[in-house]
Parts: sequence; structure tokens; C-alpha cells
Amino acid sequence: MPQEPPRSYVAQTSASALGGGAQGPRLQAHVVGLRLSALGPSESNTGAEAPDPCLRTTALEESLSTFFPLSEDYGKTFIDITKLINHTFIRTELGMAIGPENSGKVILTGDMPVPGGSRGGKIFRSSDYAKNFAQTDLPFQPQSQVIYHPQNSDNLLVLSTENSLWVSRNFGEKWEEIHKAVCLAKCVPSSTAATFILKKTNDFGKSFKTIGNKIYSFGLGGRFLFTSVVTEKGNTRRIHVSTDQGETWNMAQLPSVGQEQFFSILAANEDMVFMHVDDPGDTGCGTIYTSDDRGLIYSKSLERHLYTGIGSETDFTNVTSLRGVYITSVLSEDRSIQSVITFDQGGEWLPLRMPVNAKCNSTAKNKEECTLYLYALYGISLNHNVPMLPLSEPNVVGIVIAHGSVGDAISVVSPDVYISDDGGYTWARVLEGPHHYAILDSGGIIVAIEHSLEPINVIKFSTDEGQCWHKYTFSKEPIYFTGLASEPGARSMNVSLWGYRDSVLPRKWVSYTIDFSHLLSRNCEDNDYTIWLAHSSEPGSRTDGCVLGYKEQYLRLRKSSVCQNGRDYVTMKQPSVCPCTLEDYLCDFGYFRPENQSVCVEQPELKGHDLEFCLYGRQELLTTRGSAPIILAVVGVMLLTIIAGVLIIKKYVCGGRFLVHRYSVLQQHAEANGVEGVEALDAASPANKGGYHDDSDEDLLE
Repeated sequence: MPQEPPRSYVAQTSASALGGGAQGPRLQAHVVGLRLSALGPSESNTGAEAPDPCLRTTALEESLSTFFPLSEDYGKTFIDITKLINHTFIRTELGMAIGPENSGKVILTGDMPVPGGSRGGKIFRSSDYAKNFAQTDLPFQPQSQVIYHPQNSDNLLVLSTENSLWVSRNFGEKWEEIHKAVCLAKCVPSSTAATFILKKTNDFGKSFKTIGNKIYSFGLGGRFLFTSVVTEKGNTRRIHVSTDQGETWNMAQLPSVGQEQFFSILAANEDMVFMHVDDPGDTGCGTIYTSDDRGLIYSKSLERHLYTGIGSETDFTNVTSLRGVYITSVLSEDRSIQSVITFDQGGEWLPLRMPVNAKCNSTAKNKEECTLYLYALYGISLNHNVPMLPLSEPNVVGIVIAHGSVGDAISVVSPDVYISDDGGYTWARVLEGPHHYAILDSGGIIVAIEHSLEPINVIKFSTDEGQCWHKYTFSKEPIYFTGLASEPGARSMNVSLWGYRDSVLPRKWVSYTIDFSHLLSRNCEDNDYTIWLAHSSEPGSRTDGCVLGYKEQYLRLRKSSVCQNGRDYVTMKQPSVCPCTLEDYLCDFGYFRPENQSVCVEQPELKGHDLEFCLYGRQELLTTRGSAPIILAVVGVMLLTIIAGVLIIKKYVCGGRFLVHRYSVLQQHAEANGVEGVEALDAASPANKGGYHDDSDEDLLE
């Protein structure tokens, strides 16, 4: 997954490349004049020049000698801090560890020692945003990047090259070896503290408690702790789940996997889990299962989900700009690859609609079955000239930007840039060819730079969610562009880009920072916003916009408004409860929704079989049967209070067959919060961020 770009920049250059950035939370930005008195007319989607814009940028040029520059103003100016670290070479990979949130802490790890030198490594520690550094010689050589505790940045964790686990409780001044022969360690909040091989410590390594045996791997997602446990036969593994940091365990109702298969947590939050289970054999695909709110009972969500074994590439993407939306790819029977999308957290998957302003590519065999394919990790792994993953932000409602192609499957045609302004229901081609892109001012500005092997000196920007684009020449002399970055969270008005110019010797690296605050000089007012109904697909219908039990109305910036949302902008929404339909229920374990269908169908391999279910150490029996009479029981649950509903559900789980359609936990939350009858728009609460992993060999369960 792509890492969020930094707020302030620390970068190391060498004779061959410009090093990566490191972030610091201090926001001291010089105001650079970027002003556009009037946008005026422009051609839609043509990249026309904006009429007479007065735009100024800040540029940095530096010849390629070894130095360590620091910027505190979004890359407008840099100072050399090499003397502060005694001219020490810093590791180019995992050499910078930035403290969480606003700690101001930076740790730089020195490069590997020369033969005959000191056996241990060295680090440089700063607590004042890299203004001063203290050197510490280590009794070991670090193998991994220094890991900060997410709740206390003085507590550090690191693995040595000899596979020992070291901890520091005073920001790296002193270190203590707490365990040997460690393959993987994670530093997590104390509520879910756990280390690999399933030992748990709550006192920084003074004592350990074993909380699992025969563990193959483990993973953390939301409030759940998962382990892949080797069965007694030794050739298969099962998933076990704990919600109390490993004190008690229950076996998840998921298929077991063999030695050549793996489990993978695609997404997880406080209420549910998306779990991929690899198919037997080297198929390159598997099945997605979605869980109940305890992480125990799983329903089949999507078959033939593309997830390659080599490199562990999957296109699974969480669209953070709209509730319940996920995009991924499936492998068809003819081995073609297609993109699919769900708007109800995996209840139903649909092909992406073909954009109205795009044509089916020439490689398509069947022009009538053309859909949109979006490139994510798998597409990038095929070297299809895709420079960026799909982009969405929680505070930019409905906007999704991605590279794609239109056809009956993935193609070798160079991708274009597509934007959806309604969370993935409809799409439009907005830029021809691959681009780097970023979202600024909570969606008020979208910027893009062409991904090209030729030198460039033009940046494109749009103030109407990609309908019209303007060009700005940021430099008289073109550069070979290599990177684009903006502050995480899409609230900043600044964007930085960098690259190099060819010369005889030495090659020159250049950094430019553009401040758009003078372009959008007017603050947005109430009449600049309009009410927008999310998930609207049937205007006029009573159930229009209803997803998982309730609908949401948002205040969104009008496309015609050229104004600044500002850093303090908060997304406003108004939820309301909907009448329930089949789509508001999740299929129970043993049932699934076939593609393009809303009715839960019993899995053929489980039909008529008795299933064992272990809950809190007690063996229960689940007998599968039809779903027809169950809907009446669900209606009864709906008429009761939430507490009574939970008690009934638990009774069904422990005493017999579980409901075929489980009442959505999102619907329960909506009712519990009293959203029905809410008159004023309320500020949207921060979404629960799930854990997303792209490497099943490390963070995920194999």
C-alpha cells in the first residue's frame, strides 16, 4: 500500500538518486503566491490553459553530492543538516523512523559498519523536529526499522541482525534485549499487545505470557486478534479469533487450508472482517468471506477473487470516501480478469459500469460486454505503466480517482485516468494516459502530472472534480519528473513535485512547491454547498440511497463554486433509518449470494450436513436448513430493542441453526444512536480504519 506523503520533508541525496522523505508534524509554510484572478472559460477534459494565471512557485536545485537536507516549509527551502549527524551515512532503506502524530521525534539509523569497525550500530535521535540530534551507539546491529509504540513514542522496539528483540523505554538512550530467536514483532496499543509466536507482554518485556500454541502466523485487525493454528494432523491450518488480547479463543467458521494455501485479512474494523481464503492448487484466486461482529461466523462473499501467490498481489481496495464500498478483481473461468465493486460491504458484487465518455478498447473480443477495469496492485505488478494506486479520502465524499481501461477484461492498452464522483456508481474518463495525482483542500482542487519518460514542466489542476482541467507551467526548463506529494489527509493547499535535469556532470535534482491558497482565495459560504444523497440509484424511490439499513445525506461543494474549504473543514452528514430489505442482511455461514443476485443461496458442499461450532469452549451443532421461515424471525428481531435482539441472536447461535439473514450491525448502530428524526446535519465521526495488508508472508495469516 502506498505510504502517505510527509508534512515536512527530510531527504538524503546520493550520487544516483534522491532519497525518500520523512515526516514531521510541524506546519511552518511560507506563503507562495499562486493566484488566479478568474478561471474564465475552458475546454472540458482537454487540459486547456487557464487564462493568464499569475502563479509563482518555490524551487530548490542541488547538485548530487552527499548531503542531508531538511525542509520545514513543504519543500520550498532546504537546509543541510549533515553536520548534526557527524556526516554519517544513513541507510537508504528503513533508515528514517518518524514519531507518531505530533511527537516531533526522528530517529536516523546509520549505515552498516565497515569491516573491522564497531560490531554494533548507531542511531541519531531528535525530539525537536530534526533541529538537534543525539548519537547513541547500539549493542546490536538493527535489522528492521525502529518501531514506535503508538501510544508512547518514548517506547521503541527493533529487531537485530541476530534475530533478537530489543526494547527501549527512554527514546533509544538505553536498550534491553528481551527475547531471542524472534522472526516478527509488532508494537501495538496495550489493549491488543501481542508478539509473534504468541507471547504477550504488558510490561515492556519484563514478563511474557504464552497465549497460543502451534501458531503458524498471526494478524491484527480492528479489535480482533487472529491466529493461523496448525491442526493435530499437521498438514492443515485453521483460523482462531480472540477479542480479549488472547485470553480466550474461538475457532472461526472458515474452511481450513493446506500447506500451499494461505489466509489473508483484506480489511477489518471494529464490526467485521474481510477474509481471503486461498483455493487449493496454484490457481491465483480464492474466496472472500465476511464475518459477523464477533469475527466468528463467516459468509461467502465473492468467489474466484484474484490474489496471486507470487508476490501476494491483490486489487482489493477500500473506497474510504463512501461507506460500504470496496473494489477488487475476479479471475473468470477463461482466465480473464475483471473489476467488481460492492456498495454494501460485500453483500453483492457487480461489474464496474462502462463510462459514458469512453469507448471499448480494440483488444476486446465482445464489445457488448465492455466494463471498466481499474488498476491496483496486481495491475501495477504487470508493469502496465500505472504510476499510482486508486485514491480516495474520507473527507472528500464520493470522489475516487484511479487508472483504468475499458474492455471485456484487463488489457495491455495504456491506461487513462478515471474519476467517480458518487463512490463508484458511475465513472468518467478525465485524463488521457497515465498520471500522478493528488487531492487538495478536501476535494476543492485535484492536481495531476503526466507520467512520461520525456521531460515536463506543466502541472494540471481542476476545481470542479475533474470536469475541466487547467495547465500551469511551473518551470521554464523542463525536468524529468520523479515524484509528487502533498500533506496526508487532503486538507493542504500545497503540493510538491521533484525531478532532475540532465547535464554533463553532475546531474541536478530540483524540487518545486506550489501553494494554491491564492487560487482559491475566497472562503466557501453556505450557498457554495449542496445536499447530496449517498448511494442514490433510484431517485424518487422511498428506499433510494438505503444501504445496510440507513441512508446518508451530505453537504458537498458545488462543482461550480471556486472557493476554499479550508483546513478546518468537517464533512457534514445526516443519517436516517430505512425500511429493511433483503440487501440489509448478511448471508449466514453456509450461505452466499451468487454474483448479481440478492437472495442468499446455500453452499452446495454444505447442504444437508451437520456442522460443529465451538463457542467459548462448548461444542455446538449447527444444522443447515432452508431460509424461508427465517425471515419471520428476523422481523421479530427488528421489532425488539437492540439488547433483546442481541440476546435472541446469541440464543440461536448457541442452541441451533443461526439466522440465514443476520441483522446488520450498522442498522443497530443507527437505531442505537437515534438517527431517525435527526433534523440538523451532524459532523461525520471518524471512520474506523481497518488494517490493510499487501503481504501475506508478514502481517497476514498464511
